[in-house]
Amino acid sequence: MFGITFTELLVIMVVALVVIGPEQLPKVARTMGMMWGRAQRYVNGVKADIARDMAIEEFRQMQQKVQQEASQAEQTLQQGAQSATQTVNQQVRELNSAIDQAALPPAAKPKNTPPEQ
Repeated sequence: MFGITFTELLVIMVVALVVIGPEQLPKVARTMGMMWGRAQRYVNGVKADIARDMAIEEFRQMQQKVQQEASQAEQTLQQGAQSATQTVNQQVRELNSAIDQAALPPAAKPKNTPPEQ
């Protein structure tokens, strides 16, 4: 992790043995090991929190994207329904007009029709 080779670790252990002494070295090593474990647990906890936050943010972005697409689809459907309604209404008006003209007596029919032979 830090790029410490075995020889460097051996030198550190010899210096620690000389500086701390053989009686205190096991206690110091145990304390250092516990601190190292705590540091690793803390770092792993922070990593897990960051990963969880990133996943939550990704889900929020995905939710927004899905909502936008759903609203666009809804708008498209509404526009299609309006267009279909307008077309149907126009056709109904044309049919009603054709029915009204067909129901008129021959004298009341407009003169712009070609004469019958």
